[in-house]
Order: sequence, then structure tokens, then C-alpha cells
Amino acid sequence: MHEDFWIARWTRNEIGFHQDEINPYLRRHWPALGLTPGARVLVPLCGKSLDLVWLAGQGLRVLGVELVERAVEDFFAEQDLQPQVSASGPFKVYSSGNLQIFCGDIFALSPADVADCQAVYDRAALIAFPSEMRERYAAHLSGILPSACQGLLVTLDYDQSQRKGPPFAVPDVEVRRLLSADWSLEVLEEQDLSITGKFHLHGLNRLDERVYRLVRR
Repeated sequence: MHEDFWIARWTRNEIGFHQDEINPYLRRHWPALGLTPGARVLVPLCGKSLDLVWLAGQGLRVLGVELVERAVEDFFAEQDLQPQVSASGPFKVYSSGNLQIFCGDIFALSPADVADCQAVYDRAALIAFPSEMRERYAAHLSGILPSACQGLLVTLDYDQSQRKGPPFAVPDVEVRRLLSADWSLEVLEEQDLSITGKFHLHGLNRLDERVYRLVRR
């Protein structure tokens, strides 16, 4: 999934991955992390997610990272915010209050950029990458985030032969293979969406959603 792919998706408004409401898993499980006001949270591949607003509303400092500038501009416009725009290394930085989005490549993010991050929230990043890029992404995330960082990870699991993706299927065994060396993992919730009817399955026989609590070793 290269830059041109995602720019084209946003240009054509093919953003079915965007949720028009705050993620219910975030509401349910984030408070248990016990973060203090002012803690900084990394949100990779954040798009224009309303989850950013919710996290900021909890008194947290939010650092989103998004490749597509249109998504960043849409976020601030839709929230009726006038961000300050600056540069930080390879990133164009949009800031307003305790909301900050780095516009650029997630793989350019350095340990210094996230040295004070106490948490990470990944609803859309791991499942956005094909398998070979998931390896790189997981290693990168583990390599830059500080010890004791914690957070939530949301994944999808389905028969990949029935749908090309993204979002891609990332089964529990793969999550553990990618992350367990550097993170302790706890499954907080699982839902079979073919039963709940939460989403249109688009020809899939099964679609499971899984929520993990992560703690950096």
C-alpha cells in the first residue's frame, strides 16, 4: 500500500474505513489504562478519526500520524479548528490545543518524536498494511516507543481469500507473532460481526473484531 494508493482513496472519497462515530471499544476500554491528564498518546494512521477528539477530551495530548494531507486538513476543518502549521524533520505538523497531527510517513517517525508518549491507540494501522509491511510496522512501533508504554489495538480477522483488503485480516496468532516479544498482550473483547450485523460483510462468511490491551516490555 504505497502513498499513491491512499492519496487516490482520499481523493475519490473511498474512505469506508472512516467511522462517523467514536469507536465504542475506545470508550469502553481506554479508561482502564489509567492515564493521567496530560499524558501523550500516539495514534498511527489516524485519518480524520473522531477518536482523536475523544482522546483529547480526556485531557490527553494527542499525536496523530497521517500520510495523506487531505485527511489532516479535513479533520481540522470538520472540527472547526484553525491549526498552526509548522515543520519537524520530514513532517508537516498541524497543531491546535492538545491535538497534533504529523503529516508524513509513519516509518519516518523517530524515537525522539515519541519519547514522551505513554500510550498508543491503533484502530486502523496494523490492519491497513499487507503482510510484509505489517512486519516492518510492528518492528518500527516496538523500536520507537518507550518501555512501559501501553495502549489498545483493534484488529479484524476473516478469510483473506474471500477479500483482497485493506483492511487486511490479522488473526490472533499473527498479532502474537509480531508483537509478543516486545509487548504483553491481553484480549479484552472479541465480536463476531457476522452475528451482530454491525457491518455489511461484503461476501465474507465470517468477520471477527478483536481488541487487545498492549503493554510495552
